[in-house]
Amino acid sequence: MTRGEARPRPSINLRRALLSLQITNEGKPHTKHTRTYCLCRFSVIQVLEKDLQVFLVVDLAGTAAAAMIKKMTPSENEFNIPAKNCHRMVILGSTKVGKTAIISRFLNERFEEQYTPTIEDFHRKFYSIRGDVYQLDILDTSGNHPFPAMRRLSILTGDVFILVFSLDNRDSFQEVKQLKRQIFETKSCLRNKTKENVDVPVVICGNKCDRDFYREVQEEEIEQLVSGDEHCAYFEISAKKNTNVDQMFQSLFTMAKLPNEMSPDRHCKVSLQYCEVLHKKSFRNKRCKDGNAYGIVAPFARRPSVHSDLMYIKEKTVGGSQTKEKGCIIC
Repeated sequence: MTRGEARPRPSINLRRALLSLQITNEGKPHTKHTRTYCLCRFSVIQVLEKDLQVFLVVDLAGTAAAAMIKKMTPSENEFNIPAKNCHRMVILGSTKVGKTAIISRFLNERFEEQYTPTIEDFHRKFYSIRGDVYQLDILDTSGNHPFPAMRRLSILTGDVFILVFSLDNRDSFQEVKQLKRQIFETKSCLRNKTKENVDVPVVICGNKCDRDFYREVQEEEIEQLVSGDEHCAYFEISAKKNTNVDQMFQSLFTMAKLPNEMSPDRHCKVSLQYCEVLHKKSFRNKRCKDGNAYGIVAPFARRPSVHSDLMYIKEKTVGGSQTKEKGCIIC
């Protein structure tokens, strides 16, 4: 099971039928906010923190629905992207702090004035950089985190993290402090299991610096949060005015030892028609006036299934280095 395995997409009629099902999280029913995860009926999704063992219990109705979806789904396309070039970026923070606006700047260089609450959004971007192809998955999480197990799974599967708070909202800063601690504790537990000495790059963003407001979070507090951690950086940004956004991403990718060309201002944006030839040598060696770096936002990207993420973590804890030799599958 590889990280990039995509979730099947059912027909409209089947999706409508599946939306009538419910997910339970720790025994509590949820309604419309479960539609992100409602491809089959999960009775329990539980990650045991102590042993990092993962259990996924799917009832008979969910199993039948998943089988129906699989029959209706075309075969996946495999691209020769090594696993070491596949990464996941996770953005976390409270509601209304600008997480989705930052991602919109990163992917499309746009800012949407209208606020729409995020349940969970998934994006995928491909890069061709100096002859190598990279895959970056981007997980834009919900600010009210109704599913604690899903948040923990997002942290377990993430490689780089962006934590966002609003400079005029002290509660959102307290949330970032807790998130930073949770990432450290979760990744430390995983590191002990896998015996991998991998650092976790984190960028903390104080958003909305363009606004005229009373500052509720003082610089001394922020300095105390990031001081002494060479894998954590802080930027005051404005997603609306695009202030320091590019610099923030450059710092994040540098800490992660990823090419600087992955930053939004350091590669050519290529039209979607080139996506199908991304794996061809002629495309990888193609050059443009800004250098030999290209970026493509994958259309209709689908989040890897919860089961796929769970198996990815399980293989890391059990299989260790065996997962490194595999490539990632994209669709």
